[in-house]
Amino acid sequence: MNGTMEKFGYPATLVAEFDHWAVLARPAQPTLGSLVLAAKSEATAFGDLTAEAHADLKIVTAAIESALGKAVSYARINYLMLMMVDPHVHFHVIPRYEGTREWKGREFVDCGWPKVPDLGHAVSLEGPDLAELVTWIRQAFG
Repeated sequence: MNGTMEKFGYPATLVAEFDHWAVLARPAQPTLGSLVLAAKSEATAFGDLTAEAHADLKIVTAAIESALGKAVSYARINYLMLMMVDPHVHFHVIPRYEGTREWKGREFVDCGWPKVPDLGHAVSLEGPDLAELVTWIRQAFG
C-alpha cells in the first residue's frame, strides 16, 4: 500500500485486487461507479512501473470494463491519470453516460457528458453509504 491508496480509503474502499494494482471505489462519485485504479508500488511516474505491472494492466482494465458495464451500463469510460495532488501512479476511472443513473435513492448525473468529466460535481459518499457502494461494485467484479 502507498499513501495515494490510503488517501482513497484503502483497504475499506477496495473492490478488486490484482498482482500489481488495486481497484478502489472513489468516495466522490462524479458518475456512478467511479473508481481509482492504483498501482501498489511506490512509483510516482508511469514509466517507472515494472513490465509486469504494465502487463497486469491489460487484465485489470478488462475486469474493470466488464464489471462497470454490468453495474452502470456506461457508454464510454475515461481513465484519467492526473497525479497532481496524489503522487503515486493511479488513474481515476470515470464511467460515462448520457442522463442519469440511480442507486439507493440517489441520482448520479454525468454533468460533463459528452465532453470532459466534471470532477467537481460529485456525490460524496462516506460511512455506511460508501461501504454499500464498495459491496455493490465488488459484486459486479464477481
